[in-house]
Order: sequence, then structure tokens, then C-alpha cells
Amino acid sequence: MIRQTLLATAAALAAFTALPAAATQAVAEPAAGPVSLSGDVKVDRTVTENGQTRHVLVQPDKVVPGERLVFTTSYRNSGTRPIQNFVVTNPLPPAVALAETGSGDYLVSVDGGAHWGPLASLTVADGKGGSRPATGADVTHLRWTIPQIAPGASGTVEYHATVR
Repeated sequence: MIRQTLLATAAALAAFTALPAAATQAVAEPAAGPVSLSGDVKVDRTVTENGQTRHVLVQPDKVVPGERLVFTTSYRNSGTRPIQNFVVTNPLPPAVALAETGSGDYLVSVDGGAHWGPLASLTVADGKGGSRPATGADVTHLRWTIPQIAPGASGTVEYHATVR
């Protein structure tokens, strides 16, 4: 299985100030293969025009607590062979919490990537010597396994988060 880690793309979110353009681009570690990754983050804003309400994704000039973000990772196989079981791992920036309304086609970790599973199956310490069910605010990493990427094929994975 090929493993590829996508580094956090929005460290500037912690300050809740303007994001420079470079902060919205994902940086992939060097891969031992032909799959390239790129990342983006957008703010999900609700706009009402002519009595119609809709969601629009915009570049984040400034973010504030409570705003909804969409993190997207695009992948492309520029090689001549299919890639099997390609893994994309995204650490969650500390300034955001995973929105639990996502598609759920990923596994999560609540302990820095040591253990993985669906969010509903994970627990965290409750601070009283016991444990409680994990929530989106506890997630530290997300992981997708793409069963196959054909030569020349591309796609995206995404998750939704809320600024803390």
C-alpha cells in the first residue's frame, strides 16, 4: 500500500486572521510514485439574493470562530500503471473542529494518528478517569483509502470543519 501524508494547510487559522494565499495550498511530502496531491480550503458562506438562499465557497480572506470551512485534497495519477489502495492522511489544523455532518467516507483518529476508526466507534478520556464518545472536536487526523487510481485519473476528497 502506498502511503501519502498531506500536511496541514491552514496553520494561520489559529490566529483567526487573514490567510495568505500560500496557506491555502496543500503541501505534499515527496511521494515514491506518480500520484500528486494538492490542497485547498474555502469558507462556506450562506448568501441570500432575490429571496433565494444558497451556499457559496469563497477564498478565506479572514476567518472567525464559528465559520464553516471546506478542505479539499485533489489527487492525480500521472503514471502508466494503476495505483492500488492509495492512502491520503490529513492532520486537522488545531484551530478547527471536524463537522460531523460530512459524508463519513473516511476514518478518523483522536490520538494523533495512533488509532483509526469511524468517529462513532472511538472514545476519549473524560478527565474523570473514564471515557466518553469522541466528537468532531476531538479529531486530530482524517484518512481516506482510495481503492484504485487509474493511469491519468484524478479525483478529490474533502472534509468540512468549523473554526474554533
